[in-house]
Amino acid sequence: MTATGARNAPDVVDVVALGESMVTFLPSRPGRLADVPSFDRGIGGAESNVACVLAAAGHTARWVGRVGADGFGDHLVEAIGGYGVDVSHVRRDPRRPTGIYFRTAGDRSTDAHEVAYYRAGSAASAMSPVGVDLDALRAGRVLHLSGITAALSSDCLDLLRELTAPRPGRPLISFDVNHRPGLWRDTRGPEVLLDLARGADLVFVGEDEAEEAWGITGGPARIRQALPEPQTLVVKQGAHGAVAFSALRGQMCRWGGTGGLDGTPQAPGRATTPRPAPAPAPATFEPALHVDVVATTGAGDAFAAGFLSATLRDLPVRDRLRHGHLTAAAALTAPGDLAAPPARAHADRLAALDDTAWGTLRLGPGWTRADEHEGPEKEARTP
Repeated sequence: MTATGARNAPDVVDVVALGESMVTFLPSRPGRLADVPSFDRGIGGAESNVACVLAAAGHTARWVGRVGADGFGDHLVEAIGGYGVDVSHVRRDPRRPTGIYFRTAGDRSTDAHEVAYYRAGSAASAMSPVGVDLDALRAGRVLHLSGITAALSSDCLDLLRELTAPRPGRPLISFDVNHRPGLWRDTRGPEVLLDLARGADLVFVGEDEAEEAWGITGGPARIRQALPEPQTLVVKQGAHGAVAFSALRGQMCRWGGTGGLDGTPQAPGRATTPRPAPAPAPATFEPALHVDVVATTGAGDAFAAGFLSATLRDLPVRDRLRHGHLTAAAALTAPGDLAAPPARAHADRLAALDDTAWGTLRLGPGWTRADEHEGPEKEARTP
């Protein structure tokens, strides 16, 4: 299915992202939180990060969330809107504050990494099926969600269950599992996340994440066995690469919504008849790039944004994975939670490299600013 006519539908955007965004404080130098003398203010939030990157990549994007009627809420709305994201459906809460967090400069996978969240009782935790504009949420070719929202409160979980429920004409539902054990108030988190993922059309999950949350070992194929329902399942394998299990072209998504051929979204409401689940298709693996890592925060969100961008453009599955890797590389080679994606023509040129050139490509800080008309030798060297 192509995207023909989607942009002509009234009030339809390419992607709507729902979730909590917070003001983040980044350390001025490495060290323990107790030792860092000052912090620089930024913004962070898995879903709003995806919306910002997609808007920077030339797509129409909307972020729906809830922030406090405070200065931090003002900053979030202005900063996210500054990326070109539609923030007109963000609600302001006069009683609850905007969430904030502090983190250290180290890699989050190391024991030295520290994060201090101040989000309990935040404005975003009050999101519910009756507290957001459901029409605005569904007025996108893609609705992007994550498991973080489900962990914030019972009302937030009710909202995600409403949005992932079978519904004729719903947008393509993209769901990033984003398992955060520290956010859940009980032990139901893994079960809830699996149930939500089964209701989505496109799911992103890390191989290590699936093991931690669901105890699944044995590789991506075992994860697909546990999650046969989504039309497309993307299993991220860190520095190794990523695997996509996708329906064969010509097969429709389960609910007859806008997820069409090979998971390419149409405008909301185009199809109304439920159809069978897609038959199994061969897995597509694409190795990750060699990257000189500056910071890992935000790389998963960037990967999702790159994959979604290529999906919206109806590119082949291999190219969707490569655009995910390229957008993640932009985040990995820059500080902070958000990084500008490569220009579309630049990314397309790199994604079109043959397997040998792709395998020897190495990207470092500043690579996204390279002249897109120059050959890949400007960025690449044999690792």
